[in-house]
Amino acid sequence: MNLYTQQDKNIRRTWALMVIFLVAVIGIGWVFSQAFGDPSFVYIAVAFSLFMNFFSFWYSDKIVLKISGAKPIKREEHLDLVRIVENLCITAGLKMPKLYIVNDPAPNAFATGRNQEHAAVAVTSGLLDVLNKNEMEGVIAHELSHIGNRDILLSTIVVILVGFVALLSDFFLRFTLFGGGRSRDRDGDGRVQMIMMLAGIVLAILAPIAVTLIQLAISRKREFLADASGSLLTRYPEGLASALEKISNYKMPMRRYNKATAHLYISSPKSSRIAGWFATHPPIEERLCALRDKKEGV
Repeated sequence: MNLYTQQDKNIRRTWALMVIFLVAVIGIGWVFSQAFGDPSFVYIAVAFSLFMNFFSFWYSDKIVLKISGAKPIKREEHLDLVRIVENLCITAGLKMPKLYIVNDPAPNAFATGRNQEHAAVAVTSGLLDVLNKNEMEGVIAHELSHIGNRDILLSTIVVILVGFVALLSDFFLRFTLFGGGRSRDRDGDGRVQMIMMLAGIVLAILAPIAVTLIQLAISRKREFLADASGSLLTRYPEGLASALEKISNYKMPMRRYNKATAHLYISSPKSSRIAGWFATHPPIEERLCALRDKKEGV
């Protein structure tokens, strides 16, 4: 495994996700057009799904940075961090990403962007306060690995598409429950309408759950891969392992925690012990075991 092993696979996953999103939203629109006897639902669904795919590809990174409250870093104010990023970029053969800081005492970091030419790495003020140089190198190498592995576009687009599907499904569900359907006089038409409305309600309920599970699955796999790639980049897995321990030991959630962006961070920005399918990150213990096993094998 190296820094670029998963590039092509992540590009295919990105396009596959966008196609699935397109088909799913059009499908939801068709179901509701049948339920309400109004074809405009299909037209609206097609228009919005195309617009959101385009919008998420070009602007999702800017939205993520805005949601997170990230501000551009001034080189002279954080020279040590800038030099760490510059040195690791040279080692990895990557272009220098834009650097941002989030004013938050909770130690954390994330990478975003659509490619390495338009990439950004954000760290919290808390991260700068608690990590030493080796630990910071481990975290930055982890985030640069997301850029090198080309999974930043995939994970950033997920923020927009997951949020949009949830909003769309909620709209359809409310529209159905509060009088959106049209009454029919004929029994046959009435039964068809009722069936389609029930199908629409089921879709509206399950769609956000399905895309959230996709979000979580993508997040977990990419974190293990970035841990491994980052360790190869620094040649010092213990730096990242120690950083993850310090980050996980901070028990307070981030001030600007947002469910849509939670999977982007190196560690969950919400203080929670919820495990299983609905945890956005693999357990810290599993990540530490993988890192330290790797170290012992070097």
